[in-house]
Amino acid sequence: MVTIYLAGPLFSQAEREFNKKLESMFLEIGFSVFLPQEDAEDNDVERHNQNQSGIFASCFAGLETSDLVVAVLEGADIDSGTAWELGYAFAAGLPIIGLRTDFRIHTPNEKVNLMIQETVDAFVFSVEELQAVLEKYV
Repeated sequence: MVTIYLAGPLFSQAEREFNKKLESMFLEIGFSVFLPQEDAEDNDVERHNQNQSGIFASCFAGLETSDLVVAVLEGADIDSGTAWELGYAFAAGLPIIGLRTDFRIHTPNEKVNLMIQETVDAFVFSVEELQAVLEKYV
């Protein structure tokens, strides 16, 4: 079974709920999913308990054992943790799909920061488009 690592911000309730929505879709299609907010216990309680090293180690292990990365690239600037995860995935040769439903675009040819844009293998602008692209990885 192909495992997706879901990279993206997870700091607000809205972000965590969106991540869960994506996870449900991935599972329905037939993927296994590494979701940092759950699988690495990356949440406010663990951060308050000063478990940053444990969270990092779990996320890193999740990346190393995943086959594909889906990155949520929302907002005026990409989440810095997501950017790091993308850099690692790119260096490791993992396929990367970038999802950006946010309509703020820098220029018509540059959807996000150039270094992020050139890292992704496929760039999609809706959850429905993401689902269609993922079908070829099942």
